[in-house]
Amino acid sequence: MRTKVILGLGAVALPLLLRNLYVIMFLVPDEMEQGPIYRIFFYHLPAFLVAAVGYLTAMVASVMYLVKKDQKYDAIAVAATETALAFAAVNLVTGMIWGRIIWGIWWAWDPRLTWALISWLVYFGYLMLRSAIDDPTERAKNSAVLSIFGSASVAVTWKAIEWWRTQHPGPVLSIRTGGVQKIDPMMENMIYVNFLALLLLGVIFMLVRLRQEEAQREIDALRRYAHAMN
Repeated sequence: MRTKVILGLGAVALPLLLRNLYVIMFLVPDEMEQGPIYRIFFYHLPAFLVAAVGYLTAMVASVMYLVKKDQKYDAIAVAATETALAFAAVNLVTGMIWGRIIWGIWWAWDPRLTWALISWLVYFGYLMLRSAIDDPTERAKNSAVLSIFGSASVAVTWKAIEWWRTQHPGPVLSIRTGGVQKIDPMMENMIYVNFLALLLLGVIFMLVRLRQEEAQREIDALRRYAHAMN
């Protein structure tokens, strides 16, 4: 069943990603001040949004683990975290490329950028913590606590451009500007459509990773059983 879901999502995501790439490169109108580099924005912002969805999913799954003590929620949290880290890395790298062209430097210690990096490091630390703990129950419990607290860094990243003076561009989507249109409607619509495409891709990554995690847990359980029998 899960294989069919993954294949179905892929059948939708791949054509949509290719269509979006064509529209972004050839049909979306030019931006007067930034030039061609602004097109990276159509991947930069959606990648951050997909990462945020992944972090939120991990947090909810972590809470559910602490409540239910069911390892399946820990597996979901791991898969969601790894997916979020991948998209957050895309967000950071595309932001650095944009900054090099527009600001003339690869990295500025801007509040938004800094908190995005902090969030990435927190969740990378989540994976490092898991690798350092052998007992499955202790690993799941400690990881869940870190994931829940780590979600605060994601919230700060989201609000940083409103809380501090920042070089980072302010909100441009009308859903965050009280309906005020700050960019060309075609550009804004393209952001939403590419977010959908990347979100579908993220769900595929997460489902594949979840299957791998579940299979690995079954193998580990068999090894522990065999060791106990000896």
